Amino acid sequence: MQKMPAWADVVLIPLISVLLASIISAIVILAIGENPWAALKLMVSGAVGSSYGWGYTLYYATNFIFTGLAVAVAFHARLFNIGGEGQAMLGGLGVALICLYIPWPHWTLALLFATASSALFGALWAAIPAYLQATRGSHIVITTIMFNFIASGLLNYLLGNQLKPSGQMEPATASFPEPAHLPTLNDIAGLFGSDLFRSTPVNVTLLIGLVACVLVWFLIWRTRLGYEIRAYGHSESAARYAGISPNRIIMITLLISGGLAGMMAINNVMGEAERLVLNAVEGAGFIGIAVALMGRNHPVGVLMAAILFGFLYQGGAELALWTSIPRELIIVIQALVIMFTGALDNLVRWPLERVFAATRSTRGAE
Repeated sequence: MQKMPAWADVVLIPLISVLLASIISAIVILAIGENPWAALKLMVSGAVGSSYGWGYTLYYATNFIFTGLAVAVAFHARLFNIGGEGQAMLGGLGVALICLYIPWPHWTLALLFATASSALFGALWAAIPAYLQATRGSHIVITTIMFNFIASGLLNYLLGNQLKPSGQMEPATASFPEPAHLPTLNDIAGLFGSDLFRSTPVNVTLLIGLVACVLVWFLIWRTRLGYEIRAYGHSESAARYAGISPNRIIMITLLISGGLAGMMAINNVMGEAERLVLNAVEGAGFIGIAVALMGRNHPVGVLMAAILFGFLYQGGAELALWTSIPRELIIVIQALVIMFTGALDNLVRWPLERVFAATRSTRGAE
């Protein structure tokens, strides 16, 4: 018998975790002499109080959808892929090569091939740790951490020496040609006479992210491969007994996971910067871990958690802009949410399990 209802695990625990993180954040804000209630109102109005705020919130959320899905897919096989940062960097390289060196007649074709290229580069970067885990027993956590640093060094070299236009000081590629520029959601709304999301970078990649959520749900819960991934994650010995190859599952799962992380680059490289720059990922690969944990590794949960972290990013930027709250404190608030939804999950889970167990006992006695 389950210790608590499924809805409590999916909804109640994350909600209480966010509430606890908010209370501690309010105490910290109060300690530096700011009004927590005023700070909360500013965050809400700045992140979701206007179409401008929503545009940036959804832009950040799009990044977290891809990295959250990447972590979630791996989690179902009990593989802790924390290499999303490096995989997204290499995905950006794939996008840049496709957009810079192939003359596209229209953005739709450029988007199609850039999506495939970003997924391929991200998957290939995940393939090496996957192979080491499957055949040599190297721990996936250690190898994916190492490959984040290797990816960063590789990108530094390429942008500083190979891809940087002649005479340019900044380590970045040239801007992509016009046919490789993605339309924003405001551009699409303009076709219907609307001015929604004006001056914001949210673009058609959000729609790809929503499609990715549906496809991941279908893969994990409606296909044979998804069943094998979940079976291996629950029990490797039982999976072996059923004829499921652990090496095959490790390789395929991490290839899918790396591909999803790489696809994040469509949003920030092709959709927003329209060129490849250093630090384009901006920690989204690590935020994806918290998004997956908070979303309970389900695409719907990942989508909701991604929007929450998009809210924190945009709301935090508004706080740093309009108050004396330092930018570093915004990172502390985000870290508190991550800590409570991830590392301190049992702090909320265990008392709730006792409450539900006591409730069942009372009903049984009646």
